[in-house]
Amino acid sequence: MASHPDVIVIGAGVVGCSIAFHLAELGARDVLVVDRLGIGNGTSAQSSGILRTHYSVPENVDLARRSFAAFEHFAAYVGDAEADAGLVKCGYLIAAPEGERLAALQASLDQQQAMGIPLQRLDAAQAAALMPLARFDDAALIGYEPEAGFADAYLVASGFARAARRRGVRFLEGVGVQRLLRDGARVTGVETDRGRFEAGTVIAATNIWTPELERDTGCALPVKPERHRVFAFEGPAAYTHAMPVYKDLATPGMLYCRSYGGRQMLASEGIAGEVLATPQIEQGDVPMDAVIEIAEQVADRFPGWEEAGLAASWTGVYDVTPDWNPVLGPAPGLAGLLLAFGFSGHGFKLSPAVGRLLAQAALGLPTDVPLVPYALQRFGEGRLLTGRYGAGAVS
Repeated sequence: MASHPDVIVIGAGVVGCSIAFHLAELGARDVLVVDRLGIGNGTSAQSSGILRTHYSVPENVDLARRSFAAFEHFAAYVGDAEADAGLVKCGYLIAAPEGERLAALQASLDQQQAMGIPLQRLDAAQAAALMPLARFDDAALIGYEPEAGFADAYLVASGFARAARRRGVRFLEGVGVQRLLRDGARVTGVETDRGRFEAGTVIAATNIWTPELERDTGCALPVKPERHRVFAFEGPAAYTHAMPVYKDLATPGMLYCRSYGGRQMLASEGIAGEVLATPQIEQGDVPMDAVIEIAEQVADRFPGWEEAGLAASWTGVYDVTPDWNPVLGPAPGLAGLLLAFGFSGHGFKLSPAVGRLLAQAALGLPTDVPLVPYALQRFGEGRLLTGRYGAGAVS
């Protein structure tokens, strides 16, 4: 194996695989992807898969819109007739009661419409027609995004990887990066437990493991692993694939729900989770208190679901930055290194557009949208991308 690829991508999650695909698609001749686990086997495999353009941060709206176009026509996008994103285009419904979240929702909907996102404002009867399982008597504002839904993060990661391989990208799975190689202020490659690989550019799509790079970069990389619990409840009526993803800003946890097939509902909270002392993706405990807390919120919103049974539960880990938005672009003061981390629950939604942006930056091409708002330096300069909804993955 050649030890001098043009570009090395660290991380084969959905973002890393997207970067690799876009590098090859844009003309990179020799790309190597290195991952300690395997393609899509890290946090990508734990994603709830929800796709939406509803963000209060306008830059995220733009990236989500560009990404959804790729998800919607994924086979054509990657040039593989067998590729499938598992897209269920059911729409996204978001509702807020009177109170502090109402203004945030109003401003976010106004912003989406100004950016040309197809969007509707619904009354309670219209919302109930789309989502007959829920009640909307307390909703002061309801937004509906018909061009939204959910998909399968593992299918997308593996689809990007297969398309990348067909374009000559090489993957080293089960291989850990031990350190970055440097020549002064330039990163020149990586040292792995399989040997040394030098490259003109290294792209670190390292998710919750990003702090391991602080020693080699000399940069503070503010990201923490945060565990979130996800539940599948079996209820009295079918939550069909025709019913929209539902975001409930009236609940304490800003609950989100979607169909999980048959009479099952996937449900979780969109607020801060459990901060972990070290990066880990192993399944965490789901105590009964947590089950009851979410079940009560579900029962309050969905009449008849008071006796819903718990079909399954699991945990997923976010790589969370101080403003709940990613770091994208060059590492300050270091040539040859690009960063893509801290997606804070948005990684899958934004992965096609982000992969293309990082590939463009690595190849010295103009980027589709500016990377400056996502720069690492924003934390030290007070330019945070904090969303109107506060801490949590709504952003």
